[in-house]
Amino acid sequence: MGTTVQRIVHASTLIDFDGATILTDPWFSERRGYHQGEPRSVRSAADLPELAGIVISHGHYDHCDVDALADYPNKSVPVATTRGVAGKLHAAGFTTVTELADWESIELGPVRVTATPARHSVPESTFMLQADGRSVFFGADTLRVPELDEIAARFSEIDLALLPINGLSIRPMFNHKVVMDAEEAADLTRALHPRLAVPIHYAYTAGPVRDRLLLKLDRNRPDLYRDATADLAPDTDVRILSTGEPLSL
Repeated sequence: MGTTVQRIVHASTLIDFDGATILTDPWFSERRGYHQGEPRSVRSAADLPELAGIVISHGHYDHCDVDALADYPNKSVPVATTRGVAGKLHAAGFTTVTELADWESIELGPVRVTATPARHSVPESTFMLQADGRSVFFGADTLRVPELDEIAARFSEIDLALLPINGLSIRPMFNHKVVMDAEEAADLTRALHPRLAVPIHYAYTAGPVRDRLLLKLDRNRPDLYRDATADLAPDTDVRILSTGEPLSL
């Protein structure tokens, strides 16, 4: 079968390592101020395939949709996450949750998951997933911070990088940036040197009024990342995926 990846929506993806499937950053519902901005390829957590594990970067609703995730029937599925998130998952009935610090690892079935650095508005981790001779870096919605460069020193061969690109900033906080933008993601691509890269985290909208008054972001512009990567990391093949579209590694 090999390794395949598909976007569900936002930073939620399914990564299938030869039949062992990992879900990242589940988001299966919407509410005021949180709209996915593109069709979701999996309607609900009850429609997910059998999972080998779940990886959750941080506790924000659009990355850790606990109420909707509770529809997944197997509450013993192993979950890897960052510090401070396990409590809400336990409260939703999930029994096998491990919080990881940077560079700590755990096995989710046959998939080795290593927490890697991140910086956001709350504690967050990015992750390296390895199985079946393949390595996938999941960038969640981190800022572009220097600590991310160490990933390349520890993981010399990366098959795929999933990288956020919308450059989200909070206007009431003097345009305080909390997510890397397309050019910063391209610079991280240069540092990591993955064989393939897929942009994520770019269709989200808070609604026309909130987007204009509260947020500053690039929406639905994966082409910005593709073009910047062509300049900074020309050896990496950028694939822009529609939700539900599979990519084989």
